[in-house]
Amino acid sequence: MTKKVAVVTLGCPKNQVDSEVMSGLLAQNHIFIENPEEADIIIVNTCTFIQSAKEESIEAIFEMASLKKSGVCQTLIATGCLAQRYGSELMQDIPELDGVLGTGNIDEINKLVQATQGTRTSFIKQGTPDFLHNELMPRKRSTPDYLGYVKVAEGCDNYCTYCVIPYVRGHFRSRTEESVIIEVQEMAAQGVKEILVMGQDTTRYGQDLYEELRLPQLIYKLARIEGIEWIRLMYCYPERFTDELIEIMRQEPKVCKYIDLPLQHADNKILKDMNRRGTIEQAETLIGKLRAAIPDITLRTTMITGFPGETEQEFQTMVDFIHRVQFNRLGVFAYSQEENTPAGQREDQVPPEVREQRRDRIMQIQQDISRQGQQRWVNRVVTVLLEMKLPDGRWMGRTEGDAPEIDGQVYITDTETSLHEGDMIKVRILEADNYDLMGVVVS
Repeated sequence: MTKKVAVVTLGCPKNQVDSEVMSGLLAQNHIFIENPEEADIIIVNTCTFIQSAKEESIEAIFEMASLKKSGVCQTLIATGCLAQRYGSELMQDIPELDGVLGTGNIDEINKLVQATQGTRTSFIKQGTPDFLHNELMPRKRSTPDYLGYVKVAEGCDNYCTYCVIPYVRGHFRSRTEESVIIEVQEMAAQGVKEILVMGQDTTRYGQDLYEELRLPQLIYKLARIEGIEWIRLMYCYPERFTDELIEIMRQEPKVCKYIDLPLQHADNKILKDMNRRGTIEQAETLIGKLRAAIPDITLRTTMITGFPGETEQEFQTMVDFIHRVQFNRLGVFAYSQEENTPAGQREDQVPPEVREQRRDRIMQIQQDISRQGQQRWVNRVVTVLLEMKLPDGRWMGRTEGDAPEIDGQVYITDTETSLHEGDMIKVRILEADNYDLMGVVVS
């Protein structure tokens, strides 16, 4: 009998791709609905990157478990990183859970759903997860028609001392160029205009398959696909950011003048303790190259405050670096002590309140930097991808310098009636605040 399925996705866009693949597989036999309160089967795709992500995932499972108790939901399944890492504990502690599915078993979602109709079931591969989706797998996109996430690789081999990703996602493994290109061609045929290209370490793409870094060649080929207008690069580690990739970004008008460059810290001792490759001087040289080649580039980074052993002086090194470099976008995490990680086992943990105080100080500094940097757009005309019409008649959209659900918005103050979601239009910017822009349509 056909049943109604709802999927609740936590965590990053990479996790969202997994949800879309599982949904595509399930759609062969089931009907999908948005509202979990009306679903026969609920799947919670979880995250376990940091403590707050774990807590959010567990809260979501408990919230869905209440629907199971009330008799609305018949089957409750947890998938994703939290399930891979703590599957047996989840099954033991949450009796409403009918099944758990690990990150290495995504292609077995139909099999698990069928198995849970008779008994509580767990599908979690022992050892290293090795699942890698390809263009032949059905995929039910949950993004708007104009937007698509393209995961070009899975897993990670960096083994940063604070991070659990290699343990829950497995070794780094790239998809073939052909697989990625066919998937993007299909997206373009469906009306997708913007693709977000990503992996856990996107700049490493191809090294395992082709014995060389192949992201520049892949991006060049993706830019040839008719219908794709914006190609956005996410999670690009600085040590593998080649001059060839910079040149592709400079030459190709479809490649967004935007780079997500996760640095995590600016003190070389802390970077070494984190097992990050390269030095902060090398990263700063790369930033200089990017800005020289692409003057209007928007640079995003992330930082971690309160890593074990971080002194006030080492924190100040980060503060000085942020003042000096003036990132357009910057996110900050207070260090999360994760069990079974080298950093988590250190005895020189920074008190949680100090980690959070330092995070708040960085965010305040960045707020001032961002507000000043936003002023560069006032009185300029920019291309905006329209995303939503607001109740007051205004439109909301994004520039190529804003990643979806991460960065700022453009609010278009006039109420032009001929506009549609997914349109790419010219807007003159009239005002700017810390993160958002306000403007009018240019005829």
